This record gives sequence, structure tokens and C-alpha cells, in this order.
Amino acid sequence: MPQQPARGTRLFTVTADTLVAVDFGPRTKHRPPGPYGRLFARPGTRAFTLANLLARLPMGMFSVSAIVMIAGTRGSYALAGAVTATGLAATALVAPWTARLVDRYGQARVAVPATLVAALGSLALLLCVRYDAPAWTLFAAYAATATTPNTGGMSRARWAHLLDGDPDALHTANSFEQAADELCFMLGPVLAAFLCGAFFPEAGTLVGVVLLVTGVLAFAAQRSTEPPPSGRTTTGATTTTPPAPSPLRSPGMPPLLAVCLALGAVFGSTEVVTIAFADAQGHRTAAGVVLALQAGGSCAAGLLYGRVRFAGAAEDRYPWCVAAMTALLVLPLLAVSLTGSLLLLSAALLVAGMATAPIMITNMTLVQRRTPDGRLNEGMTLAVTALLGGIASGSAAGGWAVEHLTPTAGYGVPVTAAAVALLVALAWPGVRTAAA
Repeated sequence: MPQQPARGTRLFTVTADTLVAVDFGPRTKHRPPGPYGRLFARPGTRAFTLANLLARLPMGMFSVSAIVMIAGTRGSYALAGAVTATGLAATALVAPWTARLVDRYGQARVAVPATLVAALGSLALLLCVRYDAPAWTLFAAYAATATTPNTGGMSRARWAHLLDGDPDALHTANSFEQAADELCFMLGPVLAAFLCGAFFPEAGTLVGVVLLVTGVLAFAAQRSTEPPPSGRTTTGATTTTPPAPSPLRSPGMPPLLAVCLALGAVFGSTEVVTIAFADAQGHRTAAGVVLALQAGGSCAAGLLYGRVRFAGAAEDRYPWCVAAMTALLVLPLLAVSLTGSLLLLSAALLVAGMATAPIMITNMTLVQRRTPDGRLNEGMTLAVTALLGGIASGSAAGGWAVEHLTPTAGYGVPVTAAAVALLVALAWPGVRTAAA
């Protein structure tokens, strides 16, 4: 009696002109896609995400490019810092109004002309620097870039529109967006410094303008995923519903913005103090790599955070995220105080950076929940504006500490700012109260 083949083996029958393979084993099942695979399996998501990443990359390029361009041509870091600070202040004032128009009239109708105005401002700054125009023209030109739309906020608004009613998927989307932010702010300064150094001082600004305009145009062309404007229905008819109240009046929003302000101070002071410490160690050019490690740690943590499914409410874990950041920021202070080693500082910042993404993801989730319908871009832009204000104040505080104390003592500034954020998160009940 012939023996039956073992399960899983193959029989091959050979004839004069054929070869037949018979498989007796079970077919291998495909692994189900992970949370990110399921996220980008939705129609249109990959297209608008790639376009938005292209538009978002210059956000990490413009400031560094402007400083290198102005300081290299005019020989004054003070002038370069003042010009970029003016642009930051102008953005803090204009950005919420731009976001409000985006919510009311739609992303494509507002983002494209706003981007073109900002691009003209950057090009005007380039020409003013190139042809030695008066100093006041630099301030005016860079202030015009304040109309740059919040590209990250518009991308998050699309996810919120597409994933309405699916909090787990929205958590994954917010995690991806935060990781994308960290990636762009990690690669942007490096790319800008390379372009300005390898080619000519204006190269970083010029490439940034091209990337911004191209990315926004491609993003705006993805109309199938665009959320409907609050001023019109999905069919295009004008609505009679009264406008939603300002996000600033939403319960729990002021303390969240206060935490964003303190977090911005953490980021701004860490950047200035790290540059000063590296300079004091004789390795100023290494400061960019050290800060990139911090952003890289946050990027990796953000992607991992998006794969975790939490049982409790975001309001409950928010103070724990802030507490983790406060604790981990002690590591850079200990590294420079006890060893003075730039290498150990890099490792400490890499670990400390892993707390950034979870807290920002949770913060943006809470901001989305507390923002009234039809005002989502405005609500998220207010959070970004608070961060920018904190970065400006943190940079000033870090610079003062470095100049009047020491770079080592300067690392106490981000720890203090994080402690303030923790106190706000713990003491203000609105942060921990779930939105209705």
C-alpha cells in the first residue's frame, strides 16, 4: 500500500512536458495590518499626508535659514534674532485669524492664498538681504510670513473629520502627526544649514519656499478628504446655524493653553542652553546633532505611543505625561552637572525627548475634544500659538541664565518650566474634567 505524504509536503508529478505541484499543507494566512496600516488603508489618506509632509518640512527650515542668511550677510546675530522674533510675534497674532478663516471657508480656499502671501514675504526678505536694503525692510518682509497656515493643524482636522466616532484610530492619527512634527523639526534645521553652507546663504529660504508652495498646492488639491467648512453644508448651501463660540471660551481650554505655554518654554530654553553648552565645550557645530537626537527620541516615542490602546480617559493620563517629562528633564541637568560630558548630555536628551510626543499627543487630543464644532483649526492653532509664545519666553529665559549664570545652570530653566506645567495640570480642574 502506498504511503500518504506527510502533511505540509509537496508532491511533484513529472510528465514529458508538464510539472505539477500539489500542496497538502495549510495556506499561510496574511498578518492583519497594524494600527498604522489600517489608518492609511483609508482612501485618500496617503495622498494628503505626503503632500502635508512636504509642506510641513519648511517649518523647521525658515528660522534657521533666516538667521544664517541675515547674520552671514549683515554680520549681526542680534539683527537676525530680532527679525525672527518679530516674525514669531506676528505669527502668534495672525495664525488664529487665518485658522478661523480656514474653518469658515475651507482649507483650499484660504490656505492657498495665505501660503502665496507668506511665500512672497520670504522672497522679499531674501531680496532685501541680497541687495542690502534698510534694516526695517527685513522686519516688514519677515512679518508677512505670518500668514503661513498651520499645515499640521489642517492635517489633524482631516483625520478628525475622517475618523469621527473612532477614538482609537484618531489616537493613532494624532500620534503619527506628532511624530511627523518631530521629524520635520529634526530634519528641517539640518537641511537648511546644509543648503546655506554648501551653496549660498539664501539657498535655505529659496528651497523652503518651493517646498511650502508645492506641498500646500498638492494638499489643497486633495478635496475628497477635506472637511466641509463650517459656513457651508457638504452640498455647498449656506447654513443658518449661528457660529460656534470661540475655543477660548470652551471649558478646560485655558488651562490646556497654559500648559502649552509652559511646554513651549521647555523647548525654547532647552535649545538655547544646549547650543551654549556645546559652544562652551568647543563643539558648537555638534549642537544641531544633539538637539536632533532629542527630536528623534520624541519621534520614536510618538510612533510607539500610537500603537498603544489605553483603557482610561486622556484626562486621567495627561498629568502623568507631564510628570514623566518633568522627571526625565532632570537627566540632562544631572549629566552636565556631574560629568560635563557632551556625549552623556546627548544620551540624556534622547531619553528626555521620549516624553515630548506622548504629552503633545494627549494635549492635542484634549484640545480637539474641547474645541466647538466648526472651529477645530482655530482651536489647534491656539495651542500652537501658545507653544510659540512659550518658546520665545523660554529662549529669553535660557539666554539670561546662560549669560548671567552658566550653561550648566541653564538646564534648570526647562526643569522649572516643566514643573510649572505639572502644577497647572494638577491644580486646574478643567484639565482633568472630561469634555461632554
